[in-house]
Order: sequence, then structure tokens, then C-alpha cells
Amino acid sequence: MTSQTAPTARRRRTRARVAASVAVLGVTGAVAGLATYGTFTDSTSPVVTTTGTGVLSIDLGTAAGAATIELFPNGGFLAGDSESSPVDLVNDGTTALSAVSLASRATTSSALDTDPVNGLQLTVRDCSVDWAKVDGAWSCSGAAATLYSGRILLDSALPGVDSLAPGGVDHLLLTASLPSTATAGGAASALDFTFTAVQRDGAAR
Repeated sequence: MTSQTAPTARRRRTRARVAASVAVLGVTGAVAGLATYGTFTDSTSPVVTTTGTGVLSIDLGTAAGAATIELFPNGGFLAGDSESSPVDLVNDGTTALSAVSLASRATTSSALDTDPVNGLQLTVRDCSVDWAKVDGAWSCSGAAATLYSGRILLDSALPGVDSLAPGGVDHLLLTASLPSTATAGGAASALDFTFTAVQRDGAAR
């Protein structure tokens, strides 16, 4: 807001100084025949404006009492298996975001990640409160929404997440599953997951 107020204030002070100069010239001309002269001085206080840049930052926090963030630590999937891991996505910066996306890539590849139908699948769900484990399964006692469902290799924006706003937190549950139709016995893949934030567009303020 200061970046707009300062130029406006400067424009107002400039118009005031011009008007004062014209008035002084008129007075000088009126008294010149009396062999006198007048002087005019004026000053204005400097305008101090302060602007700062926002901090763009997202953080992955431990969730549901977990001590460390480790997605799918058990591995060893058989056809029909699934495994879930909770993670908190936090906007710990000062700037609103226009998008938060999740991407994954295979650092070690096999049919588990290259087969879009019979390979590993991923579901990302968001809960309005912390996920809780009830009878061995993860449960959301608040409002839950599915943000993504598809093959495990992805690069997808997560729609409508709370972490778009500074201080916003999303309680995510990532679930990897291997379809019962999978036939890639003995295959192994290693995957990297990356959350990426994009700052909002600039606007006049």
C-alpha cells in the first residue's frame, strides 16, 4: 500500500510547490516599483516509504505423531497391496501462493512405475484435521477430499489446498497401491517426491 501512497503524495506536493511559486512571482512584480524586493523559500519533509519482499516457503512436517517423514517405508508390495503415509504440507512463508503441485520421478525405474495400468498407483487425500489411525487404517474425522488419483509418476497441481494462504496447513495422506492385475514379479523402483510452490501473480496495491 505504501508503494502507491508515496507517488500519490509526491504528485500532490509538486502541485502545491508550483502554485506557491506563481503566487510569489505576482507579489514580486507588485512591489518592484517601491524599490523593495521579496524572497520566498519553502521546504517539505522527505517522504519515507518502506517496502519489503514476501517470503515464499513451504515445509513438509511430520504428521499423526510420526517422528520422521518417510513415505512407504515398508516396500515389498505384492499385487493388491497398499500402503499409506501422512504428511503435513505447511505454507510457512509470508506470501500467498497461486499453486502447489506434487511431482514424482523414478531414480530407479521398472515396470512398477512405467506401466500406467498395472504399475503402482497413487492417491492423495486432504483432511481438515490430523489423520488418525483407527483399527490399523487411516481415518479422517473431519472433511476429506481427494486431490489426486492415478499412476504414481505424476506432476499435478493440488487443487484448493489450504497451504495456498500464508500459515495454511494441509493434512495429506499419500497412498500407494499395486493393482491385483500386476504381474511384474521381482521388479524394484525407487521414487522421489517433490512438492513445488508457485507464488501468486503480482498486482497493483
